[in-house]
Amino acid sequence: MFISWLDFEKIDIRVGTILEVQNFPKARKPAFQLVIDFGESGVKKSSAQITELYSMEELTGRQVIAILNFPPKQIANFSSECLVLGVYGENSEVVLLQPDRLVKNGSKIG
Repeated sequence: MFISWLDFEKIDIRVGTILEVQNFPKARKPAFQLVIDFGESGVKKSSAQITELYSMEELTGRQVIAILNFPPKQIANFSSECLVLGVYGENSEVVLLQPDRLVKNGSKIG
């Protein structure tokens, strides 16, 4: 199924830097709670099932790519405000998408 360019332009995909990472023991599947700085688009929280390949220490300060304009999703006692993007590996582990050079937080993907 194809989408139009106008459909793609509706998706607000931006770069942000992870400021804080916490374990999320109340999630059904292993996950972290992230706090991400998207520059002028603000600081947002996200739940991310990325515990198989990433430690909390290596995530802090890492730039990621996320969709900002989904409605917040309640996951247990946590409101996830954006969707961090990744690629599913061979064993369903998530490999994060990120720019290959440092860019300004809030930069739009397009």
